[in-house]
Amino acid sequence: MNMEIHNWHKETLGEKVVEAFKKNDFNAVYFPTAEEAAAFIMEHVKPETKVGFGGSMTINNMGIQDKVEAAGGTVLDHGAPGLTLEEKISIARKEMLSDLYLCSSNAITLDGMLVNIDGMGNRVAAMTFGPKKVIVVAGINKICKDEKAAFERLEGIAAPMNNKRLGIPNPCTKTGTCMNCQSKSRICRAYSVLRKKPMVTDITVVVIGENVGY
Repeated sequence: MNMEIHNWHKETLGEKVVEAFKKNDFNAVYFPTAEEAAAFIMEHVKPETKVGFGGSMTINNMGIQDKVEAAGGTVLDHGAPGLTLEEKISIARKEMLSDLYLCSSNAITLDGMLVNIDGMGNRVAAMTFGPKKVIVVAGINKICKDEKAAFERLEGIAAPMNNKRLGIPNPCTKTGTCMNCQSKSRICRAYSVLRKKPMVTDITVVVIGENVGY
């Protein structure tokens, strides 16, 4: 019974957010599991489809890169290991013109907004304009009450955890929360709030009823 209540709450929140995104002109869908979400994503991948990856741990943990290659698609992933900075930038530019761009969002709100923070700005740029199709995947853990709460999530959860993941010794890796540092290695540089779907960009928001990503 306890698990039933948890699942009910996740589905109720997920469906509420999906309806809010639809009111803001986004396409949106809810799936209980990451596995179901991955199957939905792969419906958009055909042989020779150029798929860009926005550096999302949510997407990486779903194993989409391997699935794309198995389907005959082309993987454009600037986060792949062993790349030089120049190679990363070159691939990130190609991602901007991909057939399908996959990423997550640092926070999504109950009233249907995408709130994000970037270092290079490539992800927030691609989410807004460039790729033919954008799919944004976010776990139930990223749902916030409103825009103010979303920025609190960025500062208290997403930013410090991503700094720690990347091994960048900014102050937040010691305090666990944003210190608004002035470090040259600061990765919190480009902020984005999508209150409505950008006019000519095809965006689908996929909400997963599981805790995934940072």
